[in-house]
Amino acid sequence: MKRRRKARFHIPLKYVLLSLSTLCIIAMFASFLFDVTFTPLNTAAGYVFIPMQKGINEVGSMVSSLADNLTELRDVMKRNEELQAQVDELTTELSVYKMEQYDIQDMRELLALDEQYNYEKIGASIIGKDAGNWFDTFIIDKGYNDGIEVDMNVIAGSGLVGIITDVGPNYANVRSIIDDRNSVSAAVLTTSDQCFVNGDLEMMGKSQVIELANLKDEDDEVAVGDQVVTSHTSSKYVPGLLIGRISELKMDPNNLTKSGTITPAVDFEHIKNVLVILDKKQSVQSKDN
Repeated sequence: MKRRRKARFHIPLKYVLLSLSTLCIIAMFASFLFDVTFTPLNTAAGYVFIPMQKGINEVGSMVSSLADNLTELRDVMKRNEELQAQVDELTTELSVYKMEQYDIQDMRELLALDEQYNYEKIGASIIGKDAGNWFDTFIIDKGYNDGIEVDMNVIAGSGLVGIITDVGPNYANVRSIIDDRNSVSAAVLTTSDQCFVNGDLEMMGKSQVIELANLKDEDDEVAVGDQVVTSHTSSKYVPGLLIGRISELKMDPNNLTKSGTITPAVDFEHIKNVLVILDKKQSVQSKDN
């Protein structure tokens, strides 16, 4: 007959751990209450609970630091938004200031121009233009209700802009001297030698100049830098309006006339306001006679 094996007594591991934990806790309380030292138990508790406490402390410190960083980040972002708003506001104010300064300068130039030429005039603002960088043709906000007529001269900046080509009740079209279709009878101010100034948009685009042609400089006295004005022989332009200064000059192949270029007296890229001379060429000639 086989002998039966004696059943071994087995305690589950969880109960062992629970018992040890309970024993450690009792020993700790006893140590605190009765000032009794349980060296083995204290050592075991140190190995068990101190790392746990350190871990908890480190996690707490990390969480606290993260919270502080988030608070600082929110403050920095808020401050950044406030500074950006201030920058945007100052940028807008600076743009307005620059526009106001430009308008003031523009008005000063028109006032000086008004005092320079003894003609009856009316001010107007540009309300439209053709596509492109140059004011070769544009529309102003004054028309025949304001006394404006076709062929009246238009000035701005330091001199001649162009001529009225079409008029409505409250608007008028202007063709400037830089337009390819425009040709002005002109004269060199220092010598009174006659010439023609022809519009040329291609030349304006390249060098910001227009064409000087058919200059009769028999005494060879005309030089670069001389002023060119509208001639008394012009059929549509009143005399003496500054067109620009000679920037280049050379003898033509016929050895009789000279040609070159003129830098206009007007900035044809930034015109905003103009003066329309209400005295037409015919009326000026009648007054002179």
